[in-house]
Amino acid sequence: MKATIVNFRVGKHTQTGNHMIITVEGIKDRKKASSIVGKKITWKNSEGNSISGKIASAHGNSGAIRAIFEKGMPGQSLGTEVSIE
Repeated sequence: MKATIVNFRVGKHTQTGNHMIITVEGIKDRKKASSIVGKKITWKNSEGNSISGKIASAHGNSGAIRAIFEKGMPGQSLGTEVSIE
């Protein structure tokens, strides 16, 4: 599945570096987003390095998901594609 990183998970005073908000092609509601919770997700940069993680939960009612990666994500990852296995 193809997906796009939208933003970091943010609060009023904090930004969590390894939690990302992601939108998935073809998923437009919370029910469908909840069905892919627990799957693995991988982000690769232009040099071929990868950071993997897992889908933790649905985020909001529009089909976005929250993913937790192994380590902090760089700011360059915003707007790039990730793969869901």
